[in-house]
Amino acid sequence: MDTFVTVVLAIALIAFFVINYVRKVRLREGRARKFAAGPTFHPELTPGLRPYIDSSQCIGCAACTTVCPEGEVLAMLGGRASVVNGHRCIGHERCVAACPVGAISMVMATPQASTDMPRLTAESETTVRNLFIVGELGGLPLIRNAVNQGRECIDVITNRMRTACPTEPGVYDVLIVGAGPAGISASLRAIENHLNYLTIERDEVGGTVAKFPRQKVITTTPLEFPLYGKLPKTELAKEHLLAFWDMVLNRAEFNVCTDSMVNDIQKSPDGDFVVLTATQQYRARHVVLAIGRAGNPRKLGVNGEQLGKVMYRLIDAHQYRNKNILVIGGGDSAVEAAIALGQQAGNHVTLSYRQQEFTRIKERNAKGIRQFVGAGRVEVVFNSTPQEFRHDSVVLSVGGRLRQISNDYVWIFAGGTPPYEFLRKIGVGFGAPAG
Repeated sequence: MDTFVTVVLAIALIAFFVINYVRKVRLREGRARKFAAGPTFHPELTPGLRPYIDSSQCIGCAACTTVCPEGEVLAMLGGRASVVNGHRCIGHERCVAACPVGAISMVMATPQASTDMPRLTAESETTVRNLFIVGELGGLPLIRNAVNQGRECIDVITNRMRTACPTEPGVYDVLIVGAGPAGISASLRAIENHLNYLTIERDEVGGTVAKFPRQKVITTTPLEFPLYGKLPKTELAKEHLLAFWDMVLNRAEFNVCTDSMVNDIQKSPDGDFVVLTATQQYRARHVVLAIGRAGNPRKLGVNGEQLGKVMYRLIDAHQYRNKNILVIGGGDSAVEAAIALGQQAGNHVTLSYRQQEFTRIKERNAKGIRQFVGAGRVEVVFNSTPQEFRHDSVVLSVGGRLRQISNDYVWIFAGGTPPYEFLRKIGVGFGAPAG
């Protein structure tokens, strides 16, 4: 009798685990089908990159679906891996490395999805001969990709220089616009390849990285720079990379001009470029644009937005304590800012987002904001838009009703205005080639 009871209990226990497993699989597949039913690629969020899965090679091991730090980019459908949330992809390539049979590769977006992107060749050259775009502006938002592309672009230019006529005095072999990760990598490669170059940066060396919040982890993959090799850390915070920038600046060969904005790029009859800033004019055989995609912060046009308390970048959350703070936006930058400010003593942080839920944030940020809301450190107000910023308060429209809350500071994270007007002015073509 005891044996019979034991067998029955064992069978019941096995059945429980099997049923539970099947239920979870069906839930995952149902969620995946929901994602797959909608658009899987949004060029305005992550232009250019997405994984491609060769279903004929996929063995259904699911290894690729668990390694991506951006969330449910991939999921299992019908026993095969599928792209279900492609707009989250920014090119970590961990899924590529995890696949044991090489069924996954990273590809650029289809021509239909790239109509708002500058047209580039496989060598990162624009429709203007010898004018190149590297990094985020060309559809590669990940820092590692930008670093690699900056290096590879200079190699292309170096090969062209070998068969070209000698550069005339006063003309640079290459002029690099932008000193962020892509621009610095290109500059170091130019030094390594013995090119006569100049780098121009409108702000400070480091570009957008220098404006990231304090201690923000900006990459979880190794970076390899020309002349220096791989950086020793596999997970780098902003400060670690800025320390590397400082080391680069101490090189005598690092030729950079900061606080200098390029206003125009023209092509002279002899084929050289004339690069114009407010105070200088430079000539170069080749130009590499590494200026990023964010451009200038996008403003909302709300009454009171000109007040000094309204800001668009958060550098150091530790400076703000015991304050009433409003953060506006629904992306990773807004959520990360709300979390960082919510960690500071005495702050009351409100996060306002116009949609009814977060749809495009990293999984770790989704978990983090849920924890802070649960702990009462951050209040999230969905379906809300700012109506007016006042000296000691803000007015929100929440579901069509006005709500006034006390306020000391406002941060707006509404993205930036890409420099597309500038690109079109200098002759860069957009979208897929005709035919």
